[in-house]
Amino acid sequence: MKEKIYEIEKEIENTVLNNAKQLEEFRIKYLGSKGKIKDLFSFLKEAPKEEKREIGQLMNMLRKSAQSKFDDSTEKLNFAQETEHKIDLSRPADQNEIGARHPLSLVRSEIIEIFNRIGFTVSEGPEIEDDWHNFSALNFPPEHPARDMQDTFFIEKGENEIALRTHTSSVQVRVMENDKPPIRTISPGRVYRNEAISARAHCFFHQVEGLYIDKNVSFADLKQTLLYFAKELFGEKAKIRLRPSYFPFTEPSAEVDVSCTICNSKGCNVCKYTGWLEILGCGMVDPNVLEASNIDSKIYTGFAFGMGVERIAQLKYKVNDLRLYSENDVRFLKQFTAGN
Repeated sequence: MKEKIYEIEKEIENTVLNNAKQLEEFRIKYLGSKGKIKDLFSFLKEAPKEEKREIGQLMNMLRKSAQSKFDDSTEKLNFAQETEHKIDLSRPADQNEIGARHPLSLVRSEIIEIFNRIGFTVSEGPEIEDDWHNFSALNFPPEHPARDMQDTFFIEKGENEIALRTHTSSVQVRVMENDKPPIRTISPGRVYRNEAISARAHCFFHQVEGLYIDKNVSFADLKQTLLYFAKELFGEKAKIRLRPSYFPFTEPSAEVDVSCTICNSKGCNVCKYTGWLEILGCGMVDPNVLEASNIDSKIYTGFAFGMGVERIAQLKYKVNDLRLYSENDVRFLKQFTAGN
């Protein structure tokens, strides 16, 4: 009988309890109602009378030993499971990366701020436009090539044409229809044109267009406004030049170039080795455009201009490929901060 007790005691000592399954098997095998220790007590009555007391004590010690092993192992296992899910407060914190605003957002905000300082307000409008606001009210004749599928993303063709706006001049039409002169506003926003994607062009891009209408507004006012803008954005050494051009909604019209900051006017592939980079178009508002919005062209004159935000950012940050702005490459975007 004693040998059986010592044998079971040895088994208990050598049993490894590392998980819940092993614990449950141990409990059933040694502490359950049909376990080995319970079976030993059933044979106690068969022991010699003079040994019953000693054997009974050994059995109680065996049961306590088994119960103690079970309780200790259960506690250790529960503690291990709890600490596995706890936060280690002594562990060093992970370094969180701080994001940055998109370079086009930075440039757009800077352009708006510059014109705000000289009295221009901000106007916005829908990106899906009808023919009147996108073309007709801006003096585009029905046969103008800009209306073709090659240049415009049409949503509906026919009598009531609907298209993605090709410029934010459509916002200026809405302003002229609803406000009376004097008008001094800029219209930032995304525009769409059906063009081949390259380092210098994209099928969608961002514009900021300006409009100033009042009495006795002259081309000299336009030139001084744009020179002020160029110097504020690119520095006091920035220069501009105006070249005669044509736009349906302005007369006379001009293209405006700024001295190339990428090569310091020495010539590079971005400025096509001229030292100049075209940044915007401008001109005096055509009287037909004023009359289309019920503004008396005999009393009021005005100027308008429009620029691509990507082109300005290209000059400011010396980025030579417009496609980088829309590829969402974190390695490229994280270079830009509000302080740049």
